[in-house]
Amino acid sequence: MKKFIWISFDLGVRGDYEGMYSWLDDLGAKECGNGVASCWFSYQEDFLKSLKTDIDDAVSLDKRSRIYIVFREDDKIKGTFIVGRRKSAPWMGYGMHGEYDEVDVDVF
Repeated sequence: MKKFIWISFDLGVRGDYEGMYSWLDDLGAKECGNGVASCWFSYQEDFLKSLKTDIDDAVSLDKRSRIYIVFREDDKIKGTFIVGRRKSAPWMGYGMHGEYDEVDVDVF
């Protein structure tokens, strides 16, 4: 089976980018921005398990490595970390949410 994926990766300052780039090149991946690519991934059974195993075999990962996958399944777009987890966004606190004064409004 084949599935089209978008992959976002952050391997840290000393990450194995050469291994990741080699793996992506072997898949014929297209560049979609810094640390983002898209490609078709072929697998036999469990998609996410096969993908994680394939990446583990090709790329040296450490505790700072993060890989997020976006894919379509059951007519829904899904996304998940297959390596690492979500962290605080660098844009937290820049928006206006929570900064408004509350105003009581009379409704007629």
